[in-house]
Amino acid sequence: MTMKKLIVLGCLAAALLAGESDLFAQGKVYTAPIGLQAYTFRGSWGKGIEATLDTIKSLGVTELEGGPIAGMTTEELRKQLDKRGIAMRSIGADYKKLSESAEQTIKDAKILGAKYVMVAWIPHEKGNFNLETAKKAVADFNKAGKELKEAGIELTYHNHGYEFVPYEDGTLFDYIVKNTNPEYVNFEMDVLWTAFPGQDPAKLLLKYPTRWKLMHLKDLKKGVKGDLSGGTPTTNDVALGTGQIDIPATLKAAKKVGIKHYFIEDESPSYLKQIPVTIAYIKSIKE
Repeated sequence: MTMKKLIVLGCLAAALLAGESDLFAQGKVYTAPIGLQAYTFRGSWGKGIEATLDTIKSLGVTELEGGPIAGMTTEELRKQLDKRGIAMRSIGADYKKLSESAEQTIKDAKILGAKYVMVAWIPHEKGNFNLETAKKAVADFNKAGKELKEAGIELTYHNHGYEFVPYEDGTLFDYIVKNTNPEYVNFEMDVLWTAFPGQDPAKLLLKYPTRWKLMHLKDLKKGVKGDLSGGTPTTNDVALGTGQIDIPATLKAAKKVGIKHYFIEDESPSYLKQIPVTIAYIKSIKE
């Protein structure tokens, strides 16, 4: 066998061992691990945490975003996750609690091995997300983000749709991005809650290419009209590729800006049927 053939075979073997051979990944848009937001299984945790983790593992999920679960110590939860080869990459935090003190959040993140903390909701009067609220959020995020950064953890804010109120030449979401310190605060895009208020997820990713770190993969039922409420019936969550959002364009932009972790979040009553459809779809998208 010639030296050239040996080199080629050696390179191929190394790629196979890494689990990312070009033979399998070539041309695929989505090549990241399959992640899941634990809220998807909110109706199952109380019926059995270990059984629910087994179900999640059976779906091919290797990354979670969640946090401590009632009914099991955080230390034991970490053991159960490790046992199944599932990594908790990000945990959620309540805005009010985090703005008062990041101590418990830091403790939970370190036990679970999470490198990210996300806040998914800024308290505000329904239908009245305004500049004053955005200014307070900026100050609270910068403060909490600094505390988390000093502990080796990164804070992300998860948009929820109501932030896209027009402001100056953009929106209040733009105001939050521009006024938070990128050293301490970055963002997690929820695809549905970006499209629902009329924004283009791909364009928004590219508008702030250095600020997006995480993503919630969700699709919106065809024909549903959105608004700035930050709410819609859970039945409007559909499997990716069956809704109205341009998922291929979104994932291509996400790959371009370097999203670190992706989490499928399906709030519909049919999540167990829809998740496999979503996974198969995102794996099928080609460049």
